[in-house]
Amino acid sequence: MSRAQASQPAHPIPQEAFDWYDEYAHGQIDRRTFLARLGTITTASLTLGMLTSALLPNYAAAEQVSFNDPEIRASFSTFPSPDGHGEGRGYLVQPQPGEGPFPAVLVVHENRGLNPYVKDVARRLAKAGFLALAPDALYPLGGYPGNDDEGRSMQRSLDRAKIEQDFIAAANFLKTHDYANGQLGAVGFCFGGYIVNMLAAVMPDRLNAGVPFYGTPAAESLQPRVRGPLLVQLGEDDPRVNASWPAYEAVLQANDADYAMHMYAGAKHGFHNDSTGRYDPEAAELAWSRTVAFFSENLA
Repeated sequence: MSRAQASQPAHPIPQEAFDWYDEYAHGQIDRRTFLARLGTITTASLTLGMLTSALLPNYAAAEQVSFNDPEIRASFSTFPSPDGHGEGRGYLVQPQPGEGPFPAVLVVHENRGLNPYVKDVARRLAKAGFLALAPDALYPLGGYPGNDDEGRSMQRSLDRAKIEQDFIAAANFLKTHDYANGQLGAVGFCFGGYIVNMLAAVMPDRLNAGVPFYGTPAAESLQPRVRGPLLVQLGEDDPRVNASWPAYEAVLQANDADYAMHMYAGAKHGFHNDSTGRYDPEAAELAWSRTVAFFSENLA
């Protein structure tokens, strides 16, 4: 059991609480409305404090790989983004010892900037032998502010097209990095899953492997360009994202794209994020083992 899982209340959290959190996390309701709705389902054994502790991120409890781990080296690196915000910055983590060349993986955050969970994912990849770069879409505004509420507001304030160009620039920067072997993968979560699907469409000849976790497809006009390989990771209990899958799969089949999809039974949107109550340890561990194996196979 993870430390994040251990902090959850023993009383089961009603499904509507997860649904409200999904609306809140994606900007459909504000924090006041979210907390007010939670207040309608509290009981003597399931208090508002218990609910918020389980649903809202606890990043310190979820860290799996320390930034001081001797098997990795972490730093920040800037890269040019002439079609985006001019310059981007990312959290660059490389395996130790040596300077490669390593297979490279771009790590794309959710809709709130480069939070500690996503930085930890980059460290996990480096520990597995990959050169990982996790860009921060909020860099033009000073970077992730330290809390998700402000991070979401900041990301919504930025030009979406320029954010996309920043991630395209980051992918090209990483693919040609001095420590990279020229093979590029990308993994992303929620908004980051969308970015992975977008990269698969706009740079199909340069992205060698993509793993979108519960992400929606690229624009319909771009989808016919997707060739893969893609490893699509979906939670069964995620109707908002899953509604887009049948049409996207039909396009992938028409493209004769190389893809596989795994649907994790009972898993919710965000099931890989071990800092919140949506975390599903069994599904997350299986999905992650498949992700690492997929990158190892396609980026050698």
